[in-house]
Amino acid sequence: MNPPDLPADAALFLDFDGCLVEIADRPDSIVIPDTLAGRLKRLHRRHGGAVALISGRGVADLRAYLPDFPGAVAGSHGAELSLGGHGIEATHGATLDVAALHRQAHDIAAPHPAVLVEPKPHGVVLHYRADPALRGFVEAAMQQLADNHPGLVQQQAKMAVELRPDGVGKDRALARLMDLPDFAGRLPVYAGDDLTDEAAIAEAQSRGGFGIKIGEGETGARFRLGDPAALARWLDSALSS
Repeated sequence: MNPPDLPADAALFLDFDGCLVEIADRPDSIVIPDTLAGRLKRLHRRHGGAVALISGRGVADLRAYLPDFPGAVAGSHGAELSLGGHGIEATHGATLDVAALHRQAHDIAAPHPAVLVEPKPHGVVLHYRADPALRGFVEAAMQQLADNHPGLVQQQAKMAVELRPDGVGKDRALARLMDLPDFAGRLPVYAGDDLTDEAAIAEAQSRGGFGIKIGEGETGARFRLGDPAALARWLDSALSS
């Protein structure tokens, strides 16, 4: 079911990959639509600053792709937070030898060149999109890495498995943002495409708002749109109303 019109009093939370941009074979191969930056700026004005990106990517990565975005960015599944384009705050207290984690991930994936290692500021991802038959290998490898680095947990994603800090999540990022002055008292609306977005969708809906699933797959969201282009059209319709 398509979502209703976006209320002007909504607090809007948007995933990035598969939601604002199409999924690519490699995380660094995405294409940023020419209209995206302007759309986000106009939404930020329309909603009084209550527009945020919530992504598994690191904040620095997101800011590099959207340097002029004036809103809040929760990165690394909420392990990082950047408000108004200023600085990056770590939101969890876990200590992690991230260099050792990344080195071990590359070593363990080396026998399978089809496995792509994506280092992150607070974790790591192994992608098996190039060879879906390697899912079992990737899951076992990530469990081994998790055993070597207490405080990290596995997070299933589309054709990938991620290790992220325990105790963080996109739902907690949404909840924290809803406590900020620009967001407080507004109706939360969350759009995302992946398993990692389901908890945030549930959080938005528990607060009286709604979630939008982008693309196929099971979801708890009340509404669905087919792809990032459909989401862009829905957002543009709000801007033109």
